[in-house]
Amino acid sequence: MELARKQGLERSYVLTLVKSFLIWSFTLTVCMIVVGFPVVALLAAVVSLLSVILQTLLPISAVLLVAGSAISAHVVGIFVGAAILTAKGIHPHEVSWLSWLHGEANPSHTSVYASCPLTCNLAE
Repeated sequence: MELARKQGLERSYVLTLVKSFLIWSFTLTVCMIVVGFPVVALLAAVVSLLSVILQTLLPISAVLLVAGSAISAHVVGIFVGAAILTAKGIHPHEVSWLSWLHGEANPSHTSVYASCPLTCNLAE
C-alpha cells in the first residue's frame, strides 16, 4: 500500500511539473509575441541583412538557414526559460501579474468616459 501511495504521489508531482512547464511555455510565448514585438521586428531586420550577406557566401538557401536559426533560438529560449522557472518551483498561479491567465478579474481602474459628466448625473 505504501508503494502504491508513493507512486501516486510521484505521478502527481511529475504531472504538476509537466503542467507548470506547459503553462510557462504558453505564457512566455504569448509575452514574446505581444510584448516582444519590437524585438521581433528588430530581429527580422537583422535576419534579413544576415541572409543577404550570407547569400553571397553560401548560395544554397541562406534565407532558410538564417530564419530557421532565429526561430529556433526563440523556441529554445522560451523552453529554457520555462524549464528554469519550473525547476525553481515557481508556479504560474503564484505570480501576481498572471491573473489574466487564470481568468481572474482584477481591474486596476474603472473606466471614466468623456460623456460621463453629461450622462452620469441623470439619476439625481
